Amino acid sequence: MSANLKWKALFIAAVILICIVGLVGIPNTPTSLSAMKSNFSDRIKLGLDLQGGTHLILQVQVQEAVSQETDQVLDHLKTQFQDKAVRYDELRKLSDTQVLVHNIAPEQAGTARNIVSDQFPDWDIAPAPGEASGYLLTIKTSRISNIQQQTMDQAEETIRRRIDALGLTEPLVAPYGQGDNEIIVELPGEGDPNRAKSVIQAGGQLELHLVLDSTPYSSEAAAMAAHGGVLPPNSQLVQGKSSAASSSQPSVESWYVVDRVPVVTGRDLRSATAVRSTKNIGFYDVDFTLSTEAGRRFGPFTEQNIGKELGIVLEHRLQTAPVINGRIDDTGVIEGQFGEQEANDLALVLRSGALPASIKYLEERTVGPSLGADSIRHGVQASIVSLLVVMVFMLVYYRLSGANAVLALVLNLVILLAALAYFGAVLTLPGIAGVILTIGMGVDSNVLIFERIREELRASKAPVSAVDLGFKRAFLTIIDTHVTTVVSAMFLGLFGTGPVRGFAITLVIGLLANLFTSVYVSRVIFDWHLARMPREAELSI
Repeated sequence: MSANLKWKALFIAAVILICIVGLVGIPNTPTSLSAMKSNFSDRIKLGLDLQGGTHLILQVQVQEAVSQETDQVLDHLKTQFQDKAVRYDELRKLSDTQVLVHNIAPEQAGTARNIVSDQFPDWDIAPAPGEASGYLLTIKTSRISNIQQQTMDQAEETIRRRIDALGLTEPLVAPYGQGDNEIIVELPGEGDPNRAKSVIQAGGQLELHLVLDSTPYSSEAAAMAAHGGVLPPNSQLVQGKSSAASSSQPSVESWYVVDRVPVVTGRDLRSATAVRSTKNIGFYDVDFTLSTEAGRRFGPFTEQNIGKELGIVLEHRLQTAPVINGRIDDTGVIEGQFGEQEANDLALVLRSGALPASIKYLEERTVGPSLGADSIRHGVQASIVSLLVVMVFMLVYYRLSGANAVLALVLNLVILLAALAYFGAVLTLPGIAGVILTIGMGVDSNVLIFERIREELRASKAPVSAVDLGFKRAFLTIIDTHVTTVVSAMFLGLFGTGPVRGFAITLVIGLLANLFTSVYVSRVIFDWHLARMPREAELSI
């Protein structure tokens, strides 16, 4: 055997060794068969359809974010008009995208227009229909699109962080559908899907509102009665948790009168951490950090409202109402006499970034582990049967050279599974179909090479020359078929989700492994066999 052939054989042996380590780990002494099986099962991660779990489709209510933007613009517009002494009769929200300014003084119309164009460039201002001195502000379509896209991006990222914080294995969080603001969430192996749903729901829309009444009310009717049946202007009622900080009856639900426009929302929050309270020994507080823009708004607001309560509203429910003890710019503390777990949970909700809009569950499907086990059994059976049939065909049709193809196919599967283990890829039921398709592509490559070799032998070429020409002339065809299939699979991986992506990943890895085994490994086996053959002997093919 030549030195070049020895180095090639050592390289193949090293690849096989690396694959075995990837599949079963570095063996201990002694190593039991059960331990190797356990290592193999730990390294090959199974998808939702194989190990069971929960499949959810959520719809983000992006219109809430648009409405929230309009509320904030309305509030800022009032402040700007007051600063510039612009007189008007009424300033109110007409819809989620429109604000009406009624009866502006004619001599101040130009000032009002300048304020809108300078301070609110994403809004158009035009005369209100049917009014001589009224103006209608309408948010631009481009801004609506940006808000909706930002809301979807933040919702997806927030849900992903929240699910990851639960420690789930290989969860899937990705956009779903065609422009319907939907997100797909798959939780493989999650035995308690309600826990994941509760965390996602707890991460609903975050808003910080000024509490207008220091005393909570026992019912909505009591709150309305306290104000003569009509709430104060620009206020709203929010139901609070029974454990809200200022509630005198912890076991009873309470109602709070809060400012309608939030001063800070989930889009403004950057981080939150549970810390030991310096004022209440044995309890915990939550430190939080805001964005720079939110800090510029929050500082003057808190300075003007020292001593008042700030309601922290998650998913339209008041969680706690700490007292504003001083000016807060971009960092602050939520003091609510929390226990350690309660503080950590609240920090998790805030730190993960509250959803910029609420969510609606459109679909929920649970796959039981028994169904997944049945899918694995049938998939493995199909793979083994297809592999055995292919092996028998290659051995019968190509005789001893067929053993070369069998070895290449087995090594192809070993490399494929090892790559899945090393990269942490998830094997799904369509992924098993990708494995079966890889077997077919591997056979196709060997058939191309073997038929080329046969043609050269029929042309009275020597075995060494026939093998060399057969591999060279089949190489371009093999590359062409593999490249086109890999490109197609890459598009499936880029634009597909869940099982489709699993199929694409498995197929791409299998095709790359097949190029190595069918072209390189198979050639080395032929060269090794020819080096041991007498010069006048015929090649068994």
